[in-house]
Amino acid sequence: MKVVILAGGLGTRLAEETESKPKPMVEIGGYPILWHIMKLFEAQGFNEFIVCVGYKSEMIKQYFMNYYIYNSDVTFNLQTNSFEVHQAKTDKFRVTLVETGLSTQTAGRLKRAERYVGKEEFLLTYGDGLADVNLRELIAYHRSHGKIATVTAVQPAGRFGLLGLEANGQVSSFEEKTRGDGGWINGGFFVLKPQVFTYLPPDADQQMWEQAPMENLSRDSQLMAYKHQGFWKCMDAVRDKGELEKLWQSGQAPWKIWE
Repeated sequence: MKVVILAGGLGTRLAEETESKPKPMVEIGGYPILWHIMKLFEAQGFNEFIVCVGYKSEMIKQYFMNYYIYNSDVTFNLQTNSFEVHQAKTDKFRVTLVETGLSTQTAGRLKRAERYVGKEEFLLTYGDGLADVNLRELIAYHRSHGKIATVTAVQPAGRFGLLGLEANGQVSSFEEKTRGDGGWINGGFFVLKPQVFTYLPPDADQQMWEQAPMENLSRDSQLMAYKHQGFWKCMDAVRDKGELEKLWQSGQAPWKIWE
């Protein structure tokens, strides 16, 4: 099953990093977040990727073109203009990079990937979200209901601690980073049948996947939610990058399900 990754946006809320690089190339622990996302898929048996690129796409292309060099010991002979790779360490990725335009919205980017997906089910996610979602369980749930689309629903942690207060002002309890108000949101990690492309018109470039297409799938009773109770984090701002970096450096990053 192929994996489509939406990785072409501007990442304006992470401007400190994205002025010089595309958001998927912002690093956690010395590796682009795109690499982390691909590793969590590879660890569960999915290694064929279709990455929809746009903003500063040349940096993503250069990364994969030189991937084995970045991850290996290399001797360069400048006199002969040659090089030798030692102890090559690589991953089992097969990556198709699809140019989807600078200002194209998410529905348009997904539409551009249609020719590479073919007539089969596929996975879809964003280039800035990490989770410990069980993809096999997600796919089994998707196939059990028979609808066109399944979205992974998550409950993000609140930004602040929650105080339990008595009438007299005494703090009876304190919960750090609770799961917010109990509401579920779109956490990415979709499973989609190829019929989903009928919900993306030819002029979809200025449409958000999260608006009309998903709304129409819901209207037609073709969208189901897989509830993920585990770890999920979107790198939406510098604060989020810092939290992910701290988890990685602790050696206990929940999304690191590979050796």
